[in-house]
Amino acid sequence: VKEKTILISAFLKQGESKSARCDEIKALESKGCSKVENPRGNITIDENKPVTNRKKDGSEKLKPDQITQIQPQKLTLKLRAGEQQKFSLRFKRAEDYPIDMYYLMDLSYSMKDDLENVKNLGTDLMHEMQTITSDFRIGFGSFVEKTVMPYISTTPAKLLNPCTSDQNCTSPFSYKNVLSLTEDGKRFNTLVSQQQISGNLDSPEGGFDAIMQVAVCGEQIGWRNVTRLLVFSTDAGFHFAGDGKLGGIVLPNDGKCHLTNNMYTMSHYYDYPSIAHLVQKLSDNNIQTIFAVTEEFQPVYKELKNLIPKSAVGTLSANSSNVIKLIIDAYNSLSSEVILENSKLPEGVSISYVSHCKNGVSETGDNGRKCSNISIGDEVLFDVAITAKGCPSPGKSETIKIKPLGFNEEVVVVLNFICECECHKSGIPNSPDCHFGNGTLECGACRCNEGRIGRVCECSKDDVRTEDLDANCRMDNGTDICSNNGDCVCGTCECKKRDNPEERYEGKYCECDNFNCDRSNNKLCGGHGRCVCRKCVCDANYTGSACDCPLDKQPCMASNGQECNGRGQCECGVCKCTDTKFQGPTCEICPTCPGVCAEHKNCVQCLAFKSGELKDVCESTCKNFKPILVKKKEDLPQPNSQPFLTHCKERDANDCWFFFTYATKNNTTEVYVVEELECPAGPDIIPIVAGLVAGIVLIGLALLLIWKLLMIIHDRREFAKFEKEKMNAKWDTGENPIYKSAVTTVVNPKYEGK
Repeated sequence: VKEKTILISAFLKQGESKSARCDEIKALESKGCSKVENPRGNITIDENKPVTNRKKDGSEKLKPDQITQIQPQKLTLKLRAGEQQKFSLRFKRAEDYPIDMYYLMDLSYSMKDDLENVKNLGTDLMHEMQTITSDFRIGFGSFVEKTVMPYISTTPAKLLNPCTSDQNCTSPFSYKNVLSLTEDGKRFNTLVSQQQISGNLDSPEGGFDAIMQVAVCGEQIGWRNVTRLLVFSTDAGFHFAGDGKLGGIVLPNDGKCHLTNNMYTMSHYYDYPSIAHLVQKLSDNNIQTIFAVTEEFQPVYKELKNLIPKSAVGTLSANSSNVIKLIIDAYNSLSSEVILENSKLPEGVSISYVSHCKNGVSETGDNGRKCSNISIGDEVLFDVAITAKGCPSPGKSETIKIKPLGFNEEVVVVLNFICECECHKSGIPNSPDCHFGNGTLECGACRCNEGRIGRVCECSKDDVRTEDLDANCRMDNGTDICSNNGDCVCGTCECKKRDNPEERYEGKYCECDNFNCDRSNNKLCGGHGRCVCRKCVCDANYTGSACDCPLDKQPCMASNGQECNGRGQCECGVCKCTDTKFQGPTCEICPTCPGVCAEHKNCVQCLAFKSGELKDVCESTCKNFKPILVKKKEDLPQPNSQPFLTHCKERDANDCWFFFTYATKNNTTEVYVVEELECPAGPDIIPIVAGLVAGIVLIGLALLLIWKLLMIIHDRREFAKFEKEKMNAKWDTGENPIYKSAVTTVVNPKYEGK
């Protein structure tokens, strides 16, 4: 809000409303405003206790309300619309901070073996928690289910003993506070040992009813303003809002305490709470939840954990034997993370966070609200920025609270809004500057009395008819009032304001504006002018309806110093080539033109060497230039020494090369030619023939030698094979099987050998 202190009529132009006096400082000064009131916001720290540096083994014993973990505790901010106010919050985890833990256990029949392992939980957990804090309290509660059909059996026998006849179970109940928070671990063990298992019909349990009562019944449970832990132990799922219809219960949960003699008495009357309702109550009461559930229901409760801030899930063994380790691990996980949460913001007020965590890690956005892996004694910083878009509560204060989730401490931020300038307080009632005292002069503008209208309250609503007033607001006796861009106030047009503060309507009839001019490159007036009454007023060196035509001819200058290479005219900083065959930014490209070298080859030949196709008509055809002979190629003009210089290398009919350059300068042609030709030397016949014959002979000899070598290798292999087979041969003697001897021997049978 910026105000001028002289009379409004001396500052505002025709058609401008009083609100036009509020603008950026540069804009006001450019309009001739000599005195600007520019109130600024500020921050005041009202309460700033340092964070507590306390050791567990120290002799100092502090009460919970004497321990400070976040600093500062209270601030007051003056907010001006659009101006951001920043401050820092310091958080430090205090050592030996008191802890209250309430163990809420499912006592349905499936948890029978778990109850046995929980009976000694009090003293064992007390012993383990001494490593964390010297001030620890523990409580115990149990739940089963709503005591109506179809959740439990309502037959008289089952109401007394819901289990089988050979099992002794207690009557079903919804929630029971067995032991309020106490430092006596032995009493915990004694009372838990007296508990009995109960039973119900369906698988999900009524745990949400129990959690709600634990959260809201602070007096009965005995919660202190310290770290509050709720351990929810079960091996089943849960009912939530809407499931009560199965038992004819349709009244939504009221989120209030209904414990009578430590028993929840309204389970048959109110439905289960919703998850969102639980989240609100747990957050309001700074309770951190640990879900100790069996592995079967891990996925369900992990999804629930994502919906409940500052909660953790641990895997409970089948008989709850690992419950102490589970609680310790979950507590360390919860306490190592700090997440800032703020209360509901007033309309138009926004807040942002930047976290500065351990090891120099900084985060913004949603991650700017939290820091992880914080150990006891670690200190982290949060930069908080609060911005107001308007003035939501003129003359009133708004209060918001910022607190770390799961902790009872909070930062109170009081917001005061700057809605008016200081000069409003010194207004002059019935000022003569307001048409003979018909208004109050405030900050150079008239605030009219009742029944008066106009810039300086010059009109009366009763004396002037509306038709007469509107007639003064029509341009050229037309039908549109203020060109449909404003309102007729007391016979004078006050132009409408645009959403973009830089855009505005002007003129006696609001017929002008500064945003409907021609555009170039999607910029108003090409970015090289300003829009005045729908026409562009161009800057120096620019012209055109959209100020898109630069008068500077530098972009049209070619490398040879000529404008558009002498082949066109420079229009709006771009070359317009007069010869259509030339293209490019400076008319330097001719895609369809023959090469300069090929075009002038024949003339160079006939003029310099008296040869070529044009040697007979040389004098009549080649009149455009006279060649300048040089002895060597090195004597030719070098590149960029002359405009349009081209080096050429061409071949004549005798396969000789000749070299020349072609250049134009001020419509004259200069051609330099090397007088020596480079002709290829003729071939030496004798070495070629001798080499060819020698090559044929050598190739023949090489082929014969290769053939002879292959034959020798083949013969040696065959001889070696023969020798090997000879060594392996075996010669045996035997008789011819068809041979028969000519001698026959006969023995006398009577012969006895005498």
